[in-house]
Amino acid sequence: MADSIRRIMKIKFTFSGKPPKEKDKAFVSITKEKDTLVYISASGQKTISLSVPEPEKMNRRKLILLARQAIALAKQNKIKRIAIHLSDFAFSHLNMRESDLGELLATNFEMANFEFVKYKTPPPEGWNFIEEVIVTGNVAQDVKKAFIVGQIIGQEVNECRALSNTPGGEMTPRVLAEAARRVVKSTRMRVKIFGLKEIRKLKMGGILGVSQGSAEEPRFIVMEHLKGQKNEMPIVLVGKGVTFDTGGLNLKPSSGILEMHMDMSGGAAVIHALALAAKLKIRKNIVGLVPAAENMVSGSSYRPGDILRSMSGKTIEVTNTDAEGRVIVADALTYAERYHPRLVVDIATLTGSSMSALGQYASALFTRDEKLEKFLREVGEESGDYVWPLPLWDEYEENVKGTFGDVANAQKPGSYGGAINGAMFLYQFVKDPSTSSGQAYPWVHLDIAPRMTAVEGEFLAKGAAGAPVRLLIKLLEKF
Repeated sequence: MADSIRRIMKIKFTFSGKPPKEKDKAFVSITKEKDTLVYISASGQKTISLSVPEPEKMNRRKLILLARQAIALAKQNKIKRIAIHLSDFAFSHLNMRESDLGELLATNFEMANFEFVKYKTPPPEGWNFIEEVIVTGNVAQDVKKAFIVGQIIGQEVNECRALSNTPGGEMTPRVLAEAARRVVKSTRMRVKIFGLKEIRKLKMGGILGVSQGSAEEPRFIVMEHLKGQKNEMPIVLVGKGVTFDTGGLNLKPSSGILEMHMDMSGGAAVIHALALAAKLKIRKNIVGLVPAAENMVSGSSYRPGDILRSMSGKTIEVTNTDAEGRVIVADALTYAERYHPRLVVDIATLTGSSMSALGQYASALFTRDEKLEKFLREVGEESGDYVWPLPLWDEYEENVKGTFGDVANAQKPGSYGGAINGAMFLYQFVKDPSTSSGQAYPWVHLDIAPRMTAVEGEFLAKGAAGAPVRLLIKLLEKF
């Protein structure tokens, strides 16, 4: 019987904790673990019944976790194919449309079914992944389409996680650039890769300075999804692509260096958000910019005290070589001006301070536009990529003024608010006093360091969390 159980083709989830209403009630076994009952009928079908305490308190956040938990339970029970009823996940007080529910479930089913196994030896019985999820019952056509869209979104998030998880020895600026070409190969998206020669010609002194200690040359990745009207100003996404961060001469301690192959997670998110926009056929003009570099230690590394001239012409005084992400993103923000964008969002694993401020459940959100702040928070709640605002007040500007250069890349000794100071540094490359708003364009900075990796209790595999791909695609759809 043990072998036949592993080949069960169907599972049904109920959320009452009560026995399932099946015609065949000749249960071979019933097992209980915490709030879960697993019924195995004589025909070999498994039914998992999961108790949901206080269902009246169910909200969208809890529903996301419930969807992932369902997949985790199926995997624990060696089930390969699942049949679900949307009604099992429907809570009337949430007032969710069936199509919205279908997309949310499908996205999170896919995310919960992911594990980074590329470098592992397969076990004799094969990997324990769900192979198929079937929605049963009378399902409307728009709900079926929404479920498929959700699967596509979840799969792209997982591709982003795989890219971020790739070891630094195999994830160089060149490889990241190749990944950008590869993920949009089946689309008509235009991808331009600038090498060292072009970066020098563009006078991107920030990227050149950070990368000069590495044997790997930098790249500047430009992705253009131009499917809107010709005169439509684009949305530009900028992603930090530091493919490995040693901290430079301000070397990171052993406790902080292990996961630094994921310091290109912002770049990975931008690459896969653009790929997702193409796959979902979003009819807008969207541009992705990813400055890619390694921050390595060598005789040619940039030094504390160096002065770098950025693409904007502003000089950057290097007070800490481990504050390198903002230096390369600064050049990308200047390049973004060429598109006359209606919105620029930069995404970066920028500061450990953002984790100190928010923990690991939300990315830090910075903008001077209250409407944008409100919009991003709403999109975050809808998508499951949560964000929370921190201030970007003039009072913090003093902390990023340079002594011998225009701006300093790290806050002055003894000052606090590292996440805010990092955002304020980037703001210096968005400012334009000649405009009515004081900015070259509407701008949002997302410090995703808190969401770089999944945390316990999210029902996600260890490693990269894939944030904020889900938020970005909703932003691109709705803005």
